[in-house]
Amino acid sequence: MKKSNSVFLILNGKAPKSYPKLDDYSLVCATDGALTTLKSNGVEPDLVFGDFDSVDPIPDETEIVLTQDQEYTDFEKTLALLHESGYQNIDVFGASGEEQDHFLGNLHVALAWKDKLQLNFFDDYGHYQFIPNQFEMNDVLNKTISLFPFPKATNITSHGLEFELIHTNLELGVRVGTRNRAIKDQVRIEFSEGNLLVFIQERT
Repeated sequence: MKKSNSVFLILNGKAPKSYPKLDDYSLVCATDGALTTLKSNGVEPDLVFGDFDSVDPIPDETEIVLTQDQEYTDFEKTLALLHESGYQNIDVFGASGEEQDHFLGNLHVALAWKDKLQLNFFDDYGHYQFIPNQFEMNDVLNKTISLFPFPKATNITSHGLEFELIHTNLELGVRVGTRNRAIKDQVRIEFSEGNLLVFIQERT
């Protein structure tokens, strides 16, 4: 069964070692620099977005959407077009790894869009996302949970972590919540104000 109104999107970061079941998505797409990665894995995307400064020549057999405004990254322009088309839930691969300034830039974009789109990022180690003020995660027993404020999140309370946060403030340069552990299969996070990025990783 397809995930309703959902998109698989791959960016030009480190390519994933494995892919989810792409038939479950309503749309499979890529930014231009990731097209080669998809094709090398036998995947033909529905759409490719970008200014195609990373692809030469532009493939005739692939449907493309030219986004040539240099004021914005391909990721930003792709999200804007997907939002205009009515898509809400976007699973993003290839946003981390390779050049780390791109990774930080992608987090900046995700922060700007967090109130309009549900962006879920995946890599070979786990997944991460900006969360709403009340958030519940399931099937996380013994997984590593890290909380990063952007740049600050206040009055954080957790339920189900080894080291619980109780009305705690986190702030970059002051205190962050890295390398905690889920001791329950379901973990809940609540906070009052700010922006909070949660990483969920398999423990190593």
